[in-house]
Amino acid sequence: MFIGHWAPAFAAAAVAPESPRLGTLFIAAQLVDWAFALFVLGGFENLRLVPGITAMNPLDLYHMPLSHSLLGTAVFALVFGVAIGVGLRNAVAGTWAAVVVLSHWLLDLLVHRPDLTLAGGDEKLGWGLWDYPGIAIPLELALTLGAFIWYLRATKGPLGPPLILIAVMLALQAFSWFGPEPQGSPVAMVLTMIFAFAIVTALAFWVGRTRWHKRHVGLAVASVRR
Repeated sequence: MFIGHWAPAFAAAAVAPESPRLGTLFIAAQLVDWAFALFVLGGFENLRLVPGITAMNPLDLYHMPLSHSLLGTAVFALVFGVAIGVGLRNAVAGTWAAVVVLSHWLLDLLVHRPDLTLAGGDEKLGWGLWDYPGIAIPLELALTLGAFIWYLRATKGPLGPPLILIAVMLALQAFSWFGPEPQGSPVAMVLTMIFAFAIVTALAFWVGRTRWHKRHVGLAVASVRR
């Protein structure tokens, strides 16, 4: 799962006027993978290339006990949610941020081969949709585009910024699906991932500054936007 992880961010921004700004929700949606990248760079987690390990990508995510356990994800969700809630002085915003963080593990469960854990133990979980491109690709597109359209319908503002955001997301996803297979060291791969995440997240912050929820009207917009 790549851009599909940002679907809950769009959905939270659409359903909850008090949710954090879209850029913050985009960080929440991929917080687990940001952590994974840092853990790989620090030598605490690892991955390797194994061509053919799944039909859609060659990544063997064989050691992710901290970032991609359900317990670890829950801890990230709790800490991030509390930080956002305290920072914005809004428990509702913090709750939505935590929910978006937690969604990451659940979406990964759908597509990963068995490489996820409940609490970092030996039992590995994953339903393996990456071995079924005819299911995984439409599912990811449906989740992402459906949530994006929901966000557009629930918010007001110029169309240009969100259309640029979704175009960049789709371009990156197309490259991931149909471009050359990843090569190089684990460090090079996670640095590439960080670069892609940074571009999309920066665009999401831009979009969040140009749109507001339709439930926010008149002068109230300035006081409630996050």
